[in-house]
Amino acid sequence: MKRRDLLKSGLAAGALAALPARAFATAKAGSARDRVLFDIAKRELERAGDVIWRKDIVGIADFGLHSALPRFHFVNLEQDSVESFRVAHGTGSDPEHDGFLNRFSNTEGSNATSRGAYVTWEWYTGRYGTSVRLGGLDPTNNAAFERYIVMHSAKYAEPEHVERWGRLGRSNGCFALGKEDFRTALLRLSGGRLLYADVLGLDEDGTQKPMPQDLQLLAAEYPRTTQERLMPGSY
Repeated sequence: MKRRDLLKSGLAAGALAALPARAFATAKAGSARDRVLFDIAKRELERAGDVIWRKDIVGIADFGLHSALPRFHFVNLEQDSVESFRVAHGTGSDPEHDGFLNRFSNTEGSNATSRGAYVTWEWYTGRYGTSVRLGGLDPTNNAAFERYIVMHSAKYAEPEHVERWGRLGRSNGCFALGKEDFRTALLRLSGGRLLYADVLGLDEDGTQKPMPQDLQLLAAEYPRTTQERLMPGSY
């Protein structure tokens, strides 16, 4: 059964409706999934090198999960804890609007989410109020600044949206969170920290969901080169 077909079933709809009003979870690092997240956080910090000047907390957006699920993980390396929130993806990444990301793009005007590592910069006041500028560190997202890809709050990322529609709304490629979750992001993820976005599909037990064929093709579109893996900080 395809993931879209599963979501359309009554069982899936009931499961989504049963999610708490604010999809938020905190766990001491030690679960299988959290150990994987810690490994990814450390790997990406090493790869980014001195570009990242605050290395206590790393944000990892797992776009292999449905948008109704808490898939934006704040990995605190100092406190050995993980907090998880909902985050929206771009309209260009989900043209069917079924809550699943289907493609990444680094192209201006695509309104799609981009894969790769980002550095969080300063706060500013924009269309969605207070927002956090992002700098793309990979060839797959290095147009983030020119595309105005930022982190901000949005009404379509609120719990009420999920309760009504079974999924979050979509951004123009930005990392959009609910108002309360974004306040946490301002305090814990801005100001020179690392944000990493990819298709991971991590279950609670640490296993990785089988990647659908469309996402296999998506991952193949922007493969990590050997040089990028072995030369942290070189982009």
